[in-house]
Amino acid sequence: MSDPMTMYSGQGRGPLDPDMVQLISASIAFVGTHFALSHPLRAPLVRVLKESGFMLVYSVVAFVTLGWMAHAFMAVDAPGLGGSGDVGWAIASLLTLVALVLFFGSLWRNPALPAPGAQKDAAERAPSGAFAVTRHPMMWGFALWALAHIALWWSWRTNVVALAILVLALLGAHLQDRKKRRLMGEAWASWEARTSYWPRWAKLLRAGWLLWLVAIIAWLAITYGHIHAGGIPAGLWRWS
Repeated sequence: MSDPMTMYSGQGRGPLDPDMVQLISASIAFVGTHFALSHPLRAPLVRVLKESGFMLVYSVVAFVTLGWMAHAFMAVDAPGLGGSGDVGWAIASLLTLVALVLFFGSLWRNPALPAPGAQKDAAERAPSGAFAVTRHPMMWGFALWALAHIALWWSWRTNVVALAILVLALLGAHLQDRKKRRLMGEAWASWEARTSYWPRWAKLLRAGWLLWLVAIIAWLAITYGHIHAGGIPAGLWRWS
């Protein structure tokens, strides 16, 4: 069976054909509305719609723009970029595994997530697990996913979506710091002082064996599913 990379002949209409313009527009809309609703528009909309009404609007806009981006992605007949070969796949495989470690680690006792006692939690506990690596493990997980797909240098449409997610994750994490500092005051300032925006990679292996085990199992399952979802073997399955 031929490598799916050969499915792209490079004879498409170019990286800026109308379908690609639509994908770029949809990606900008997805990222832009997220930032607008999360920051400058949040307070006035909450005053008018209350928290529940705002969350409904936020969810609908996110769902619609994400759906538009997915539809536009599928419509693009993007020429292949040649790929980065086994080196690119090795880098992407490592990045996606680390991304899952950070993502799953972000789901446990995350002071950035709405939860009772979050301010007390952020102010008093010592950073551990994924939070010893970065105070934004979920956002960095998304960023590493995006970097993994860019490293593959697979197609223009993949790069556009990956770049959108990368901007959303890293700029979103920075803006989240500003918002949490305003909402949580000294509690978040204390948390910031004991954590890092930029990952401290030396602490990654000490994030916890259970977290690593969960991430590895999920990584094996997701990369195996990649074969059936897109016909493209990823992770260890590429070399099996």
